[in-house]
Amino acid sequence: MPRLLLLRHAKSSWGEPSLPDRERTLAPRGRAAAARIAAEIARPDRLPDRVLCSPARRCRETLAALLPSLPDDGRVAILDELYQTATGDYQAAIAAHGGKAERLLIIGHNPCIQTTALMLAGGESAAPFAARYPTAGLAIIDFDQAWHLIQPRSGRLVEFLRPRDLADTAPLPEGEAD
Repeated sequence: MPRLLLLRHAKSSWGEPSLPDRERTLAPRGRAAAARIAAEIARPDRLPDRVLCSPARRCRETLAALLPSLPDDGRVAILDELYQTATGDYQAAIAAHGGKAERLLIIGHNPCIQTTALMLAGGESAAPFAARYPTAGLAIIDFDQAWHLIQPRSGRLVEFLRPRDLADTAPLPEGEAD
């Protein structure tokens, strides 16, 4: 059964306004949140077979927290189409790049992450993220069909995780809201 993990990048820094959007780094709060959510993704029932990541630096830094848990065999793809999509969602990337992965992780941006989660899980199950999809928020959605056959509302939301709700060894640093 295919499992989709939709992860919004962790909190980015706005401390260097001259940086292009694509080059913004994670804030200290974002680094802590990325580590926290990476620990949850690294669980055996969640560990992705394939990772699709936006080329934006804040997404790649979010991915870096998970890399030590991933097998080193080229299962990570950095895709420009996750930075700017023509459709406003990631369904085409899922169909095109999901392949034979049983668990697919996408690390991307809002509003595309939220739009994709709402479109695929939809309905009442989407309540945890319908109004707001926080940074480093993770939706876990299961499907009964192959990636290329996925249709709107064909998924079942298994869980929605926010770093601030996870038990952890250290609290997130104070600072900007999610």
